Amino acid sequence: MRLTRAAVLGRAKAAGLDGVRRLNCWGSRLTDISICRDLPNIEVITFSVNGISDLEPLNHCRNLSELYLRKNNIASLNELFYLKNLPRLRVLWLSENPCCGPDPHRYRMTVLRNLPNLQKLDNQAVTEEELSQALVDGEEITAPPARKNVENGCPESSESSAAESTTETESELLNFSLEETNKIREQLGMKPVPRDKFSSFSPREMDCSRKKRNNVLNAILLLMKELDTEGLEIVQQTAGRRLQAFRKKELQEE
Repeated sequence: MRLTRAAVLGRAKAAGLDGVRRLNCWGSRLTDISICRDLPNIEVITFSVNGISDLEPLNHCRNLSELYLRKNNIASLNELFYLKNLPRLRVLWLSENPCCGPDPHRYRMTVLRNLPNLQKLDNQAVTEEELSQALVDGEEITAPPARKNVENGCPESSESSAAESTTETESELLNFSLEETNKIREQLGMKPVPRDKFSSFSPREMDCSRKKRNNVLNAILLLMKELDTEGLEIVQQTAGRRLQAFRKKELQEE
């Protein structure tokens, strides 16, 4: 799925692409982010839980400081080539991508060797010791990833990427991290969820229905911040009717 101009302006509540500073497209099944070439002033991007495999469009986002790409289809660490010239990039979340590979140390060292200005990688602070070690253990990336042959205008890899994206289960799409959840709650003026009460960190302590309910609630909170006054009023009315129905049912059972 391609990220469109209309979608960007709608989510960012901006009049033009040059006015977009923050963009949250978490769990939107995106595979094409070409529109990012036209976002010169973007500062924070959340693309976690999508089907993105090509980071080249981000090379044009010179003001980007935070980039969230957890759980996409990024196959090669050579995609970091497109992030090396972003002078303000300080936070990157890239975990749960195929490019991370089986060796977490090599992965982290390679990222830090190529992006030494990062202050946080995968929700973990970067230390001076790590940056020094990355010069030894990390692999320097000097060229962009090799693209597969193009046929009929479409990369060969797009079919497999789309298939992986469509087979992702609903529960996986809803299962985002504690930090992402608390960022959303903070934007909504809500208190953060304590780590010991976050369902993703203690799945054995609750049954499936409780976990599903919490995940659905988190997803709803994420979507609510995209709504205007009219949309929020509709949600309020719908929630009120649902509450009345539940109370009526409880009274009947008594």
